[in-house]
Amino acid sequence: MIQSETLELLEWPRLCQHLSTFAATKLGAIAARQLKIPESQAESEQLLAQTKEVYQLESRLTPGLCFEGIQDIGDSLERAERSGILTGDELLAIATTLAGARNLRRVIDNQEDLPILKELVADLRTYPELEQEIHRCIDERAQVTDRASQKLGEIRVDLRRLRSQITQKLQNIIQAKSGAVQEQLITQRGDRFVIPVKAPQKDAIPGIVHDTSTSGATLYVEPHSVVPIGNQLRQVIRKEQTEEEAIRRALTEQVAAVKPDLERLLAIATTLDLATAKSRYSFWIGANPPRFIQRQDNEIINLRHLRHPLLVWQQQHEQGQPVVPVDLFISPQIRVVTITGPNTGGKTVTLKTLGLAALMAKVGLFVPAREPVEIPWFDKVLADIGDEQSLQQSLSTFSGHIRRISRILEALGDDTSVVANGEDSEQLPITHYPLPITKSLVLLDEVGAGTDPVEGSALAIALLQYLANHAQLTIATTHFGELKALKYENERFENASVEFDESTLSPTYRLLWGIPGRSNALTIALRLGLKPEVIEQAKTQVGEATDEVNLVIAGLEAQRRRQETKAAQAQDLLRQAEILYKEVSAKAADLQEREKALRLSQEVAVQQAIASAKSEIAQVIRRLQQGKPTAQDAQQATNALNQIAQKSQPTPPPKAKIGFMPKVGDRLRIPKLGQTAEVLTAPDEDGELTVRFGIMKMTVQLADVESLDGQKAEPVVKHKPAPAVVTPPPPPAPAIRTSQNTIDLRGNRVADAEYMLDKAISEAVGPVWIIHGHGTGKLRQGVHAFLQQHPRVNHYEPAERADGGSGVTIAYVE
Repeated sequence: MIQSETLELLEWPRLCQHLSTFAATKLGAIAARQLKIPESQAESEQLLAQTKEVYQLESRLTPGLCFEGIQDIGDSLERAERSGILTGDELLAIATTLAGARNLRRVIDNQEDLPILKELVADLRTYPELEQEIHRCIDERAQVTDRASQKLGEIRVDLRRLRSQITQKLQNIIQAKSGAVQEQLITQRGDRFVIPVKAPQKDAIPGIVHDTSTSGATLYVEPHSVVPIGNQLRQVIRKEQTEEEAIRRALTEQVAAVKPDLERLLAIATTLDLATAKSRYSFWIGANPPRFIQRQDNEIINLRHLRHPLLVWQQQHEQGQPVVPVDLFISPQIRVVTITGPNTGGKTVTLKTLGLAALMAKVGLFVPAREPVEIPWFDKVLADIGDEQSLQQSLSTFSGHIRRISRILEALGDDTSVVANGEDSEQLPITHYPLPITKSLVLLDEVGAGTDPVEGSALAIALLQYLANHAQLTIATTHFGELKALKYENERFENASVEFDESTLSPTYRLLWGIPGRSNALTIALRLGLKPEVIEQAKTQVGEATDEVNLVIAGLEAQRRRQETKAAQAQDLLRQAEILYKEVSAKAADLQEREKALRLSQEVAVQQAIASAKSEIAQVIRRLQQGKPTAQDAQQATNALNQIAQKSQPTPPPKAKIGFMPKVGDRLRIPKLGQTAEVLTAPDEDGELTVRFGIMKMTVQLADVESLDGQKAEPVVKHKPAPAVVTPPPPPAPAIRTSQNTIDLRGNRVADAEYMLDKAISEAVGPVWIIHGHGTGKLRQGVHAFLQQHPRVNHYEPAERADGGSGVTIAYVE
């Protein structure tokens, strides 16, 4: 009973109703509205696996799984088993259901990596021969066809012949007695063919009157000459009905013979439809698949940016307010979490959000939280939320809470004095905590409220201590200050609070961990219009001790905000450092490739020079060998060889200028990195100095820097042996303009250019060349204004003349 109450309190039926709107079949929608909660973790994991595979399958297929043709044929199967004769519509529904199920199995069998779904449809029997027989005998209008049997075909030939005879005779009578006929037409009354005759001239056409018009002016008469053929027609129609019934009976018997397989087919199709509805609903609310953790293995409950699914629906489907997510990180030793804070701050919503998340994971739904979603499998979710005050049952708020909590304790187990390992929890030392009896999640809203504060607080403390021994996890909201101190007495307890913005005097709906909250009742009352003198009088009644506690809590909250700010800044710096590291690594790899190509080209040039020199030397030798060599010829040959040597020998590089010594504040260049930097510290005795370029600081060797005019630094005289210097890695090459880091904004408006530019900067890992042209200059001004305020842009400058000059801007992205 308490578990069904919990589902109502958490608004679980409403969530199931939302889920049913994603079902494709009537049976799937019914199954979604009556969603069964599994009794074992294995069943939950099986359902989750189904949802994951359908999610994966629908991401591959453009239209997704199609359930066209599948109908609710359960009642038809029951009637067929009881020897009832199915109608043409029912038989046609069975045939389309067989075809729809076969299409589902074909789609699944044609995909890979779907073991759960393939196992589900492995035993699916779709009886194509039965489907073909139904379509042979029943047409699209659910009527029995002429080809269903030879006898039926002959009967219908007779029917057409008799109708033709009757029609011909009646046409002849109408033409012969046109003055007595009200209208020139043949109609039917029942299964008899008649003609409308004027009442005063009924004797002109003797026959049987089958009907009269409302005014009485027209009689519908079957002439005596047509009556024998009409009687014959009726007999043939009865034969037709009998034969049609025989055909439908035969088809019904075939359906009844395979009823178990058809029921199995219907169950499989419903299971697939329900899994598809779960997948589509999970995608729609932006949920992620959960993983069931074992708290005894020291795994942490991890629910980041957890959102209430009903509020997500309200926001997206009903234009509601944006949903504020909560973060739930609960250590394995924590059994009880007390949430404090002001009213309307989101405490109750947090309870319901966690309860729904646990239930969604159990039934195979994804949880609306960021990955990874890690939550225990709770065998029971029990809740006391809201006010159960009842005038009819003479229940006060307190009485209603106590009765519901009593049912919760009963649901936790009858033998609640003994823990799972057989030890008495009351005799154990406080440092040893046994495992709870059940893996239950208990949610208590305003525990101990509705009675005397002192007694209510004592009762709440005792109840939470009891639940710490007998439930896996308990989340309770409260305004009692005494409950906030439980954390400091027992490591199984934890505090959390809903944040309150004192500047706007409104809650932020954020959940803060480790810090007890303040009720802020007096502040809220003042904001709601209560007289200030009443508030001041109330403050005097609160007491100094409460004021001091609130001041301590306020200090903790401020400290937490500072830590969050610093953590965000550190994260931002880390991100910038990672980007710069990638940029430097890319430049280093590029430089290595360029050096390798340069060495290769130099080797080729040397080989070509050697080959050319050898050829010229051979020509000199041949000239000496052609005649009798003289001293003059030898001298000429020597001069020729010297000229060849001078031409082939590479010119030595010019010696670098020596004499530059960097000082603090000087600007210098680091050739290896292709960067210009500022000197922060003078060179030490090891020749090392600290420089800064952009947001980065680094230590470089004096030999690796030069002045802006190309002078090398003079070496530092060492007074003692220098330690071994580790050879630095190859320096990166300067950035090179490519089509990947170039964006052309010409012809765009400033607003469109800003969108394109923001996208390019967010994907960049180095400088970005921005082509904006000259034109009126407005686009360039807009681009420069956008770059100046963008957080990722360190600085920007016009491009070189070869790259476009002032018509192109280079943005250096951090």
